[in-house]
Amino acid sequence: MLAVHVVAANIQDRDGAKRSLLWTRLDHPGVQKIWADQGFAGRLVEWSRTILGRELEIVRKAPDQRGFQVQPKRWAVERTFSWLTAHRRLARDYEISPARSETMIRWAMIGIMVRRLTRGRPATRPGRRLLLRDVP
Repeated sequence: MLAVHVVAANIQDRDGAKRSLLWTRLDHPGVQKIWADQGFAGRLVEWSRTILGRELEIVRKAPDQRGFQVQPKRWAVERTFSWLTAHRRLARDYEISPARSETMIRWAMIGIMVRRLTRGRPATRPGRRLLLRDVP
């Protein structure tokens, strides 16, 4: 499940996360554990535990990690972002209102889910396609 709550760009991530976490608590009361990036560490973890009664787990890279390495929990979020940015309207941030951005994200996600539900077969990756050039 992806809970989407968009905040304005001039709001610090940790401050904007409070609003998103609160709405997630209200919209999805069954969610007990939330994963977040290292940028959300600090007082937000304690705030989530005491005020919302939810566990906010910070996904950290291994201390001995060098270079890039896929983190399984974070990969689910990054993969979802890539699905969303495949929609032309979400490829760039054209929206003025955070509410409109949130609506566009929900609209795109509904389209993704409907296609998956109506597909009727497991997902497959398309194979390589030959590049055909026009021959005069």
